Amino acid sequence: MRKILVVGAGYLGEEVLRVFRAAGWEAVGASLGGGESLLACDVGDAASVAKLPEADAVVHCAASGRGGAEAYERVYVRGCENLVKRFPDARLVFTSSSSVYGQKKGETVTEESEAVPDRETGRLLLEAESVVRKAGGVVARLSGIYGPGRSVLLRKFKSGEAVIEEDGRRFINQIHRDDAARAVLHLISLPEFPEGEIFNVVDSVTLSQLEVYQGLARIFTKKLPPSGPRDLNRKRGWTHKQVSNAKLLGTGWEPLYPCFLDAVGGL
Repeated sequence: MRKILVVGAGYLGEEVLRVFRAAGWEAVGASLGGGESLLACDVGDAASVAKLPEADAVVHCAASGRGGAEAYERVYVRGCENLVKRFPDARLVFTSSSSVYGQKKGETVTEESEAVPDRETGRLLLEAESVVRKAGGVVARLSGIYGPGRSVLLRKFKSGEAVIEEDGRRFINQIHRDDAARAVLHLISLPEFPEGEIFNVVDSVTLSQLEVYQGLARIFTKKLPPSGPRDLNRKRGWTHKQVSNAKLLGTGWEPLYPCFLDAVGGL
């Protein structure tokens, strides 16, 4: 039986563990605090990572705990360095973020597009990506994760907090948690591991903010949210782009939820 180690067993990591077990893997999870079925590991501490058991594949999907640059440097940059050193022969996937793309003109963005984030946190993600790619690992750039019990857009719409920024043209790039987990399984299970490659992991249909709220208004028979100014204080910066998943689709992966509005009934 093949063994997978998932470092970071939160909202996404729990689902990654589940899909690997369903596919016949021995799946072991690790988190900062550990738990009944989880190993305790501080991914930013080399001594802690050195104690982790051997594995055929490793997934880094630990979160920064909503921290700033210091937390990003520790969890992502040092974390990836520690995992690369501990598991030099394993298939390693690092779940990064499509926030590293800073485009603001509605462009279609592929893995070949320039990645120049305007926040220090984004630059640290790129540094962590470089560590993984140089070691032969794979980077999965995930867009905003939503899924059962978790959707900021839906929560704000239902609570009346939602605001359509200006004319609502800004594109919203998202990925369902289950599809993100399945993408990780797919990439690690490829016959030829795509060493050093980057893959965008995002829904197949990119909606504008206005289209999202128009769809939710139809589904829940409610009025559209009011218009307001753009939010320039977003943690990962204000961007306007369409992230393409064509490269990942080309490997044979297909999303269960091509569009955010397809999944709303189960959120």
